[in-house]
Amino acid sequence: MKIASVVEQIQIKKSFLCIGLDTDKDKIPSHLLSEEDPIFAFNKQIIDATQHLAIAIKINTAFYEAYGVQGWVSLEKTIRYIKEHYPDIFTIADAKRGDIGNTSLRYAKAFYEALPFDSITVAPYMGEDSVAPFLSVEDKHTILLALTSNKGAFDFQTQKIAGKELYKTVIETASSWEHSDRMMYVVGATKAAFLSEIRSVIPDSFLLVPGVGAQGGSLEEVYRYGSNDRVGLLVNSSRGIIYASDQKDFASAALDVAQKIQNQMAKLLTC
Repeated sequence: MKIASVVEQIQIKKSFLCIGLDTDKDKIPSHLLSEEDPIFAFNKQIIDATQHLAIAIKINTAFYEAYGVQGWVSLEKTIRYIKEHYPDIFTIADAKRGDIGNTSLRYAKAFYEALPFDSITVAPYMGEDSVAPFLSVEDKHTILLALTSNKGAFDFQTQKIAGKELYKTVIETASSWEHSDRMMYVVGATKAAFLSEIRSVIPDSFLLVPGVGAQGGSLEEVYRYGSNDRVGLLVNSSRGIIYASDQKDFASAALDVAQKIQNQMAKLLTC
């Protein structure tokens, strides 16, 4: 999917919401556990209920890998369902891959060919040759971990090397790589104070912003400091939406929460 299509959907839906399917069988409504595939049954209802509000859907692969082969089956059924029924939704494999070139190439094939994701999250620690195989695929997008929302981000990402924070070096260096126009960056909502400086380095890139909702990030601050003339934001909410209820009304409860977030986004977009 081209970025122009994402921008168009933001304008149509008056939203820049990304919904995270961090689906855990211990948290989904108990009546679904009798289904042949409880995870897919849960995901399908969440997707159907919220698809008109979501610009993107992010699937955190760890929640599927934890269940072995059946988890991968649920993941594949989920991504193919989205692609078949809602092809305008931008899909993200939140897999946080990153390894030497040959291995990264196989990861790219796994998530761009065997599974039809539009993008994948990638860890930049091993440098350009570990990211290049992802960037080489046309009409796919690499979402680089830059400044994450967790508390441990301060252990390394904000430490200064030669007077400059590591996350700034990562962003500046990555933005110079071949096909960097296919790059997006993860910047946590809990790090909103850093967004203005990040935008000065990558004014035109899209940012995937987790941490609004359950982790306490401010949507208004993210938009104020992080948006650009194309909006340039995909703000993710996972637990706050998908686990809004653990009863049979879970899909309508998820819709209610997603609608409230979208209403806030629509107001910000019209300011």
